[in-house]
Amino acid sequence: MYRQLMGLRQLSRRTITSSARRPVENSVKEKQKLFQEDNGRPIHLKGGSRDALLYRATITLTVFGAGCVVYELFSAAMPKKPH
Repeated sequence: MYRQLMGLRQLSRRTITSSARRPVENSVKEKQKLFQEDNGRPIHLKGGSRDALLYRATITLTVFGAGCVVYELFSAAMPKKPH
């Protein structure tokens, strides 16, 4: 039992550490250059094709959701007549 508790203690020490496993490259300067250059593109599309895809998906889901809300409101306002 003592051995299991010591193993658990050692595992918890390994998973909660403040040091990074590998050094992370600082890419803030490159991102600042990309987003601050004046190339005529809106800021939400300067990230490339991934940003364009996310933008289109967001617009599609928003329009679809608004259509569902309008449909539900209309169906609630006009209930079906019983036969």
